[in-house]
Amino acid sequence: MLKAARVLPPLRDRIKPGVEVLFVGINPGVRSALTGHHFAGFSNRFWKLLYQSRLVPEPITFTDDDRLPEWGFGVTNIVARATPGIDTLLPHEYVVGRKRLLAKVRRFAPRVVALVGVTVFRAMFPEHKGAVAPGLQTQTLGGSAVFVLPNTSGRNANFSYAETLAAFRALSTFRKNRWSPPSGRPAASARAERFPPSPRRPRAADGGRKGSRSRAR
Repeated sequence: MLKAARVLPPLRDRIKPGVEVLFVGINPGVRSALTGHHFAGFSNRFWKLLYQSRLVPEPITFTDDDRLPEWGFGVTNIVARATPGIDTLLPHEYVVGRKRLLAKVRRFAPRVVALVGVTVFRAMFPEHKGAVAPGLQTQTLGGSAVFVLPNTSGRNANFSYAETLAAFRALSTFRKNRWSPPSGRPAASARAERFPPSPRRPRAADGGRKGSRSRAR
């Protein structure tokens, strides 16, 4: 008899009314599910990137994810089921997950939905063809702007740490310029805040460079 698959505990969203930026991953990893905290993988740099990009004013770790609303942030996933990797996720889970995320966006109305990984963008917009560069996208979600960040896993070979940090800093700049423009200056246009792709190496056809497709959790 086959051994039953291990059922991991659900991971609670951290979203409150007034959220400005909603971070979205594909689904929780095993350590995130077991600890009850988002982006808890040993190699994940999400929390370090938040601080180094000045999106948050102090160094924090995955154990501080309950504090995200203090700074206007929230975090959730497309698919709620925790897995060791995304290969076991089923097509219908993405369909259901897209509907649930859209409902959350419409309920909380964040100004921007930050998709953590090109794979997350493709999961939310399966009709999109061609390359996907980090930064502000032409697509919107429930009236919210869509911003793509590189996968923050240390196993992600598609983007260097410097490139990933640059994308987080672009989000920080976009947030400041668009919502709190200096006196006498209009808010920067969404088009002007697009984060350009790195010119160092050509992108693969899937929107990243050839390499790992590790999870962002």
